[in-house]
Amino acid sequence: MGSLQNQKPDNGFSGTMKPLDPEEFRRQGHLVIDFLADYYKNVEKYPVRSQVEPGYLKKLMPDSAPQDPEPIEEILRDVQKDIVPGITHWQSPNYFAYFPSSGSIAGFLGEVLSTGFNIVGFNWMSSPAATELESIVMDWLGKMLDLPSEFLFSGGGGGVLQGTTCEAILCTLVAARDQMLKKIGRENINKLVVYGSDQTHSALQKAAQIAGINPQNFRAVATTKADAFGLTAEAFRETIESDIASGLFPLFLCATIGTTSSTAVDPLSPLCAVAEEYGIWVHVDAAYAGSACILPEHRHFLNGVENAHSFSFNAHKWFLTTLDCCCMWVKDPSALVKALSTYPEYLRNKASESKQVVDYKDWQITLSRRFRSLKLWMVLRSYGVANLRKFLRSHIKMAKNFEGLIGMDKRFEVVVPRNFATVCFRISPVEFSGNHPIVSKEDAANNFNAKLLETINESGKIYMTHAIIGGEYVMRFAVGATLTENRHVILAWKVVQEHANALLTSS
Repeated sequence: MGSLQNQKPDNGFSGTMKPLDPEEFRRQGHLVIDFLADYYKNVEKYPVRSQVEPGYLKKLMPDSAPQDPEPIEEILRDVQKDIVPGITHWQSPNYFAYFPSSGSIAGFLGEVLSTGFNIVGFNWMSSPAATELESIVMDWLGKMLDLPSEFLFSGGGGGVLQGTTCEAILCTLVAARDQMLKKIGRENINKLVVYGSDQTHSALQKAAQIAGINPQNFRAVATTKADAFGLTAEAFRETIESDIASGLFPLFLCATIGTTSSTAVDPLSPLCAVAEEYGIWVHVDAAYAGSACILPEHRHFLNGVENAHSFSFNAHKWFLTTLDCCCMWVKDPSALVKALSTYPEYLRNKASESKQVVDYKDWQITLSRRFRSLKLWMVLRSYGVANLRKFLRSHIKMAKNFEGLIGMDKRFEVVVPRNFATVCFRISPVEFSGNHPIVSKEDAANNFNAKLLETINESGKIYMTHAIIGGEYVMRFAVGATLTENRHVILAWKVVQEHANALLTSS
């Protein structure tokens, strides 16, 4: 890297080791920031998906840690030489895989501040600013989403920053579980039932396993293309009634706004109405699409959330805030506290016993917690609501443009409606009609699209991932990387067409 040239190697540890010497921290910090700035300046030039083979790094690294200190300059040279080739570049403007993990200067520097202070903010007393800033920021963000007042601290509810959606689902599921078991007896835990759709993220099933739900009582209710792969109230009710007839107790529904496979939307109002009849806790998972709901034109996707019990979305996906930062709100914080609280003697203090403060340790799985709210606060302050909306709209417009390009090539089709900034598409099975007497044209299309996606990703020019929706193999084009511009979208479509032409010709 240019920033590392002509630097005099110095490990900073001459004489007595000083791991937090301020001046050495300043010197090395500048080098690291310069390194990252150069990385972002050149990230577009790297193959998006890492091209290394499994086990590549073990061949490059020594068998044991160094006995003596090594200078930061040498370490950074090895990062460039050995680590960067093994990175799949999530921040590349040509990254369209999975869902985005968008970054920003404010997000990065907020992370630096959080890491630099290095506090362990498990309760109010351990660092009052960490708790109070988090409570304030969560109310700010809740108001941006137009969440009902019952979800805000100002309305008797409250928000907390979890690490990921997996943690948010587990915490709310445990709270729901304990509420129900108090009514029916803990001996009936094997009769509790958890519901999602066949499009719900696997985090729900994992949370159910951890929470002690009988694996046989996990329901992935079928969805159909006719309903855009959203969970219908009718299918939900039918499944519930079958379980009740079998002597089981319906417990928890995870409804999704923006599923992983296709960004399908579960209709909250009718689902919550059914859940209320049977006393079921409803958690709304908007991990990806929640960010877009700060846009007035997309807020309707959350209609019905007023009847849910909890809601979460990941600011680290599409909200310029670095991993990890899952925003979760609950109407009844006491349900979390009753299920997750412990209060050993060594944590006792006057502030907690006054009941005038929030102890976030009782809202999460772990005791220790990071000062996550700093980076979210910095993002909100540095960019403001207007610019955040502009940022999200730009990606949605780019995805719409990509959808339009697909529509101009009759060999391709968009498989499901585009709700946000992710387009699910494929080469149409029509292209294979009559060409494969043994394999059906649907199977032929699935096989071809899988091969097409792999050749595209192997090129390193762009990176997409896939899903199988209703038996159809689709390529997912998710716009959301911070550096992506429309020119990258146009380039991506050219790459898709070039590889499709080559494969169709060879086949």
